[in-house]
Amino acid sequence: MEPTLILRTSTILLAVAAVGGLVMAGIRFAGDRQPPAALAMLHGFLAAAAVTLLLYAAATIGLPALANGALVLFALAAAGGVVLNLNYHQKQLPLPKWLVVVHAVAAVVGFLMLLTATWATRSA
Repeated sequence: MEPTLILRTSTILLAVAAVGGLVMAGIRFAGDRQPPAALAMLHGFLAAAAVTLLLYAAATIGLPALANGALVLFALAAAGGVVLNLNYHQKQLPLPKWLVVVHAVAAVVGFLMLLTATWATRSA
């Protein structure tokens, strides 16, 4: 499998997941409402698919160092997402805004690192 294709596919999946994340954050910061469960599940599924693809590539064909660093940040963001889902969303409790922000910052920095790695492999 070609590393460039994996990086591009993961970047696109994470970009779509990020749109869902922004919508959910907007819902949460606009009031005390919970984001729709279907949107939360789609967000998590798309992000998990991208991270699984990156893990596979890292284990089999290797990834650029920047993409590996992004993978670590995505793992941290995923842990935060699991906590948000299982400890708050499933129990119909308001999502802690500080945890939403930490989850988002880890994901955004990871996405920027992945985007940079993807762009660098495209022009190489």
